Amino acid sequence: MHHTKEKGDLGVLKAQLDLFEQGYLVLNPLTEHAPFDLVAYREGRFLRIQVKYKSLDRTGGITVHFRSCWADRHGTHVKPIDKTEVDLFCIYCPDTDECYYLAPGDYNRSVTLRVETPRNNQARRIRRASDFRRVP
Repeated sequence: MHHTKEKGDLGVLKAQLDLFEQGYLVLNPLTEHAPFDLVAYREGRFLRIQVKYKSLDRTGGITVHFRSCWADRHGTHVKPIDKTEVDLFCIYCPDTDECYYLAPGDYNRSVTLRVETPRNNQARRIRRASDFRRVP
């Protein structure tokens, strides 16, 4: 088991490597308080990227919620992300050791990417994780 901070660090490292292999120059913000973890640059285009570490759920999917969660002395807080501050989410899944990329503005509150075939063999209206392997 990884500590939560270590999981996040691993996700960012995997994203950096994956983006580099896709031909991007990777830039790191000098603060942890930015709404994004990385900036990727290629051919005159900058992309602000938020990285998430997400394991497969029991159904073989990866569900990403477009929100921030934190806890303090007043309890646990949940706030939707400002989708204008992030161009892409990069989801690192340790079960597949792959990164998946999606634009949060294309979705409502959450999205599920399917790694495994659904138990009911549904093939339509699902999002296969393999279709999200490259930066759009």
